[in-house]
Amino acid sequence: MDIFSEKTILTVSRLTALLRGVLEENFEQVWVQGELSNLSLPSSGHLYFTLRDAGAQVRCVMFKGAAKNLKFRPADGMGLIVRGRISVYDQRGEYQMICEYLEPAGIGALQMAFVQLKQRLAAEGLFDEKHKQTMPAFPRRVGVVTSATGAAIHDILNVLKRRFASLEVLLCPVRVQGEGSALEIARAIDDMNRLGLVDVMIVGRGGGSLEDLWAFNEEAVARAVHRSRIPVISAVGHETDWTICDFVADLRAPTPSAAAELVIASSVELRNRIDALSHRMRSVMETRLAVLTTRLASLRRLLHDPRTMLGHLAQRTDDLSERLELALGNLVMQSRGQYDRLQTGLLHRNPAGTAENLRQRIKLLSSHTERLMVQRLDGSRHIFGGTAARLDVLSPLGTLSRGYAIVENIHGQIVVDAAQLTNGDRLKLNLSHGNAFCRVEEQQGKP
Repeated sequence: MDIFSEKTILTVSRLTALLRGVLEENFEQVWVQGELSNLSLPSSGHLYFTLRDAGAQVRCVMFKGAAKNLKFRPADGMGLIVRGRISVYDQRGEYQMICEYLEPAGIGALQMAFVQLKQRLAAEGLFDEKHKQTMPAFPRRVGVVTSATGAAIHDILNVLKRRFASLEVLLCPVRVQGEGSALEIARAIDDMNRLGLVDVMIVGRGGGSLEDLWAFNEEAVARAVHRSRIPVISAVGHETDWTICDFVADLRAPTPSAAAELVIASSVELRNRIDALSHRMRSVMETRLAVLTTRLASLRRLLHDPRTMLGHLAQRTDDLSERLELALGNLVMQSRGQYDRLQTGLLHRNPAGTAENLRQRIKLLSSHTERLMVQRLDGSRHIFGGTAARLDVLSPLGTLSRGYAIVENIHGQIVVDAAQLTNGDRLKLNLSHGNAFCRVEEQQGKP
């Protein structure tokens, strides 16, 4: 029966139900573009918002089942393209759009999610250089988190075998795309850290679309890479592909093969480096040895022969003795001359009193002269004795008289270090009285 053909009274609920049926039947699948406003995110997990443009607005709801699949976070003022159906909310008598899919206007949902997560993690400091770990120069074992059947693991193994065949590889196979793959990758990274069996880790996969690589843009993977105590190399896709994992990792490689190149230098490169370092070390040692040899020769020139030193001291002693004898002779001659002059004066004058005075003065002068000569002689003897004592201390003969010996090898070279000797060497011992010859049975280093 046509409800509009005659006067029919409807309840509000009935009218609302009829309108809902008309709308749902005729607007079962529509796409709408507008600006998001009045966004509400209750604990139920549903999304409530208004979609508007310059002339109108429509209320929208996205229920929890569809909202959990969103890759980005809606925000007020964001331009959206919405897919859904039109219905009526009975309690308010308002029509609304039940949304099943959202994407940012002008940019894909995945790209928006990528930008939002990158900005949020960057603000938290997950990309900071201070968190980047240094790659080990010579890892013993490399961990790889990727698909066991993909091209990435084959590329990595081929490169490592070519560069350093003895390097061990521990594979933790995971799914690298699809629902739940991000959690598998994150758990694999945590497992590698818990086991602690590898020195460096490669996390990645081969190339693909943004959707294929999306697991490496998930927050769970980024957090796992950030908390890893093992250095992580991110190798996702091709050189032009960038993921959140690349920004968080300690090192980013453009491809899985490039990651294997970065893990360790090739054995040929290492041998070349060792050869270069050996040559450099040999050159430095030879230069140092030449400097020390020159210095030793200089020190040898400065070190005088003790016999020469003793000869110089003996010569100085003779010189001092001659000077002493000359000084004493001059003093005696001066006194004698003075005495002669006084005697001559006395003969010319011959006064008794003057003669007596002169006689007394002569006695006094004689006594003074004698005392002065004794003092001079004593001083000279003292100097001579001190010089002789110092000579005796410096004399190798004095050292020999105390039980020491000067050891010479068969070439006449003096031996001062046991390292100069070998078993069976013949030695000459210069003693205080005479010489002795012996043969080395055993030598010991400095205690």
